[in-house]
Amino acid sequence: MLIGAHMSIAGGVDTSVARGILVGCRTMQIFTKNASQWNAAPLKPEVVRRFREELERSEIAPVVSHDSYLINLASPNEALREKSMAAFLDELDRAEQLGLAGVVTHPGAHVGEGEEAGLDRVAEALRVILEATHQFRVNILIENTAGQGTSLGWSMEHLGHLLRGVDGHERVGFCLDTCHLHAAGHDLSTDAGYESTLSAFDAAVGMDRLRCLHLNDSLKPSGSRVDRHTHIGQGTLGEAPFGRLMRDVRLANIPKILETPKVGEGVTEDRRNLATLTRLAALPPGRSGTKKIAP
Repeated sequence: MLIGAHMSIAGGVDTSVARGILVGCRTMQIFTKNASQWNAAPLKPEVVRRFREELERSEIAPVVSHDSYLINLASPNEALREKSMAAFLDELDRAEQLGLAGVVTHPGAHVGEGEEAGLDRVAEALRVILEATHQFRVNILIENTAGQGTSLGWSMEHLGHLLRGVDGHERVGFCLDTCHLHAAGHDLSTDAGYESTLSAFDAAVGMDRLRCLHLNDSLKPSGSRVDRHTHIGQGTLGEAPFGRLMRDVRLANIPKILETPKVGEGVTEDRRNLATLTRLAALPPGRSGTKKIAP
């Protein structure tokens, strides 16, 4: 099963592979730099070499990265938007050097200028970025959001708008986050709601564009628009939606990555959450796991 977790790069990007092996990852996500800073020193060739060698020796694949939280390609502030574009180009360059499959990115926030205007700015920025990296293999994976504040990407229509805005470019895919779906009001709690949510995604961008899943339970209730991750089965989603995802043959080859809370290196937490997902995958039809907690 292609399940794993976001791994720390403390001590260097190349150290993340050993951490992934330790917790039992078959896929994983990393940052390639400090996600709370704009700038970072270039990757050293020996670090890139060690990362690639460690990954080659492991059973972990594919690996994706997540970009900096500071980036906002939707910003109406031209200086910030240009700074964000430069930072995202650097994220793609670092991922390309490391041989990663994709860079997960949030669409950004329109900051009061309106959703359509914000989405158009994101699409325009992505067109420029895709052209500037036309020789790259790494994909851009747009992640859905909870819709907090003026964040874009909470609706399937937003995702469709962005794909149309880049003319369906082959290097643009999507990452669906379960906590974000739930917080944005997409129903994963019933068989019918689950199918309706996937059908809406398929109609907006196509299931072939789904390149990654973030599996996170939610501390906040459905429709809250608040993004707060928690451990699988310990939030308002409960275990049942994750059982559906794990047993869905359509998603068998999609990397499923945890972004759940950790203490220190998070070995215990990651192992426990991965074991829960493995157990849910093995449940017979009709068995959905434990009940969700009350909102």
